[in-house]
Amino acid sequence: MQFRTPTLAAAAIAVLLAAPVFAQEEVTADTVVATVNGTDITVGHMIALRARLPQQYQQLPDDVLFDGILDQIVQQAVIGQTQEGLSKPNTLTLENERRALLANQVVDEIVAGATTDDAIQAAYDEAYGGAEPEMEFNASHILVETEEEAAALVTELEGGADFATLARENSTGPSGPNGGELGWFGPGMMVPEFENAVVALETGQVSAPVQTQFGWHVIKLNETRQSEAPALEDVRPELEGQVQRAAVDARIAELTEAAEITRIEPGEIDPAVLRELSIED
Repeated sequence: MQFRTPTLAAAAIAVLLAAPVFAQEEVTADTVVATVNGTDITVGHMIALRARLPQQYQQLPDDVLFDGILDQIVQQAVIGQTQEGLSKPNTLTLENERRALLANQVVDEIVAGATTDDAIQAAYDEAYGGAEPEMEFNASHILVETEEEAAALVTELEGGADFATLARENSTGPSGPNGGELGWFGPGMMVPEFENAVVALETGQVSAPVQTQFGWHVIKLNETRQSEAPALEDVRPELEGQVQRAAVDARIAELTEAAEITRIEPGEIDPAVLRELSIED
C-alpha cells in the first residue's frame, strides 16, 4: 500500500467530503465517504481494506490510515472504471475468493455456535473424567560410554560421592551440566530399558548400570507422585480447538452427504494441466 501526499486540491476535496460525515450523529458501514462517477465508497469499504493491510501499516496513526486508504480506494475506482470487465484469470480468481469468503463465513458461524461452556466441559470430561491416575517419576542420571565407567561411578556413589557432582563431571548427556536432572516424566516417555530400571527403584535409590541405545546409565530416583488431571482452564485452548474442529467436520460431512456432487474419474485429466497457465486465457 502506498501513501502519497495529496495535492492542495485533493486535500480541499477531502475536507469537503469529510465534513458532512463527521457531522452525522452516527457513522455506519454504509456511510459514504466519496463518490467516483456515481459509484459510492463507504466507511465499510475502508474498514475492510484496513483489516487486510500488513501489520506495519496497521500500526500507523488513524488519520494517516484514513487518508491513505481513501486515496487508494478512489484511485482504484478511477482506474478500474476504465476497464469494461475482468480478464478470464481475474474472473476465476474472484470466483475462488468469493467461494472461500462464503465458506469462511459459515465456518466462523459454526465455530462461534460450537464453542460453548457446556461443550468445553463435555470435552474435558471425555478426555480427563475417566482417566486413571498414573505414577510419575523425577529422576537423574549419569550417561557414559561403557559399563566399566558406569560401574565405577556406582562404586563412588556407594562410597558417599555426590550424584550431581559426578553427573556434571562425567555425564555425556545434555542433562550433565544440570547435575543429571531429568525432571518429571510418565510412562512411555523414556526408552523401555530406562523406564523399567526407574520403576524398580525406591525413592533415593541408585541403579546398577543400565544399557540403552544411548550408552550406559546410572540412575537415581528422586521422587514419585500420582499424576492429576489438568485444570480445565489450563487445557481450555486445546479443548476449544477440538470442539471447533469436530463441529466444522460434522457440518461439512452433513452438507457433503446432502449435496449432489459429480467428479471426474481418476486419471481422466492429466494433473500436470495445473501448470498450464496459458489455458486460462
